[in-house]
Amino acid sequence: MLRVPCWRVGARLRGLRGGLQAPAESGRRGVVSCIDPSTGLNEEQKEFQKVAFNFAAREMAPNMAEWDQKELFPVDVMRKAAQLGFGGIYVRTDVGGSGLSRLDTSVIFEALATGCTSTTAYISIHNMCAWMIDTFGSEEQRHRFCPPLCTMEKFAAYCLTEPGSGSDAASLLTSAKRRGDHYVLSGSKAFISGGGEADIYVVMCRTGGPGPKGISCIVVEKGTPGLSFGKKERKNILMEVPQRRRVLPDPEGRCEKCLGTVFEGLSPGIGEPGGQDAALSGQLLGSHTAPDFCQVGWNSQPTRAVIFEDCAVPVANRIGDEGQGFLIAMKGLNGGRINVASCSLGAAYASVILTRDHLKVRKQFGEPLASNQYLQFKLADMVARLVASRLMIRSAAVALQEGREDAAALCSMAKLFATDECFAICNQALQMHGGYGYLKDCAVQQYMRDSRVHQILEGSNEVMRILISRSLLQE
Repeated sequence: MLRVPCWRVGARLRGLRGGLQAPAESGRRGVVSCIDPSTGLNEEQKEFQKVAFNFAAREMAPNMAEWDQKELFPVDVMRKAAQLGFGGIYVRTDVGGSGLSRLDTSVIFEALATGCTSTTAYISIHNMCAWMIDTFGSEEQRHRFCPPLCTMEKFAAYCLTEPGSGSDAASLLTSAKRRGDHYVLSGSKAFISGGGEADIYVVMCRTGGPGPKGISCIVVEKGTPGLSFGKKERKNILMEVPQRRRVLPDPEGRCEKCLGTVFEGLSPGIGEPGGQDAALSGQLLGSHTAPDFCQVGWNSQPTRAVIFEDCAVPVANRIGDEGQGFLIAMKGLNGGRINVASCSLGAAYASVILTRDHLKVRKQFGEPLASNQYLQFKLADMVARLVASRLMIRSAAVALQEGREDAAALCSMAKLFATDECFAICNQALQMHGGYGYLKDCAVQQYMRDSRVHQILEGSNEVMRILISRSLLQE
């Protein structure tokens, strides 16, 4: 039956891993060998890549559709991944990390993402948070927070985005006022992966004046009084709050939920003069928002608003100095961009393999689709984009590891190029599967849905263009 190549993704990936080296060893040159992800790696890197591929095929791929459809956060599977060293891949070894390089990390995330892109993306965020504490925290903080993060006994969440500050992250409003030996946090964060389930929240908040120099980084632990969460975001619909809510009718007849809602403390409201701009700019004057979204993808990780209402946190939980938070956040995102691009790479790689197999078995007009030259050309374009993306990501990873001055720009380029191209690969894979590709039990549609958001998060691709051009024009 045609659907076998689609939904038996775990079996397909297991077969692929076992035969990955076969073309090169036999002297044959084929599509698998020309996109072989182990090309250019040393023997040690090939070994942990193999471990990651095997884990993805056995523990993740057979479950990824269920995790997506039932919106399950696979805690047990992630803790198994942590036993292999994937909970703190580039965290130092003295606090339980694996101490691997940025290139090693990219190789691992690409492999894991073939099994479940959404879950791997969360693991990448968790790793980024652990690295931020390991790199900028004191020795006491490193030894207190990092060991349980590396084992994934505890999970981490990165809290930067707010309802009114997405790309303009330096305009964030969440405040942290010092009172004795505590900071008292007030405000809210939006679109937080792991929100409500995570144990450690790495929060960017305002301890000083406006702009980036007024931002500090504070760790807030789950269970702290004043810390609460919005409803689990089902990822597509905007917004709901625990306080009073009123929805004004839209004169054009659009869905009220998609148009937006008015919150107590927002003035003017949607539907009132100037209201749309005020709501979209997030000028929150009073109560905090608790978004509830129905997401297109990333359903194996919970996404919630994180709310701080007079939330007292010890000064000892501040990472780095006051005013250093924005720098810490951006340093984290440089690696985060490589990580999420690597997740896109894994989704695209798996989609290419599934599409290749589909073209071989699906017949139309009496011949396999693989004999159609148009589809051959499309497959060739997908493969070229895949390999180009991998090379760009790995180049940026090496630059970041070496601390080169061009690292931030190269990370932005890799994120921009790879997430755009890899989404296009997944989307083309769906198209080449025809109607079967649009079914929920065909893996390519999930790879496509889960990779789409990578063009938005960790800095939108529009912002990546700004960073790249700024780097060049400042020379």
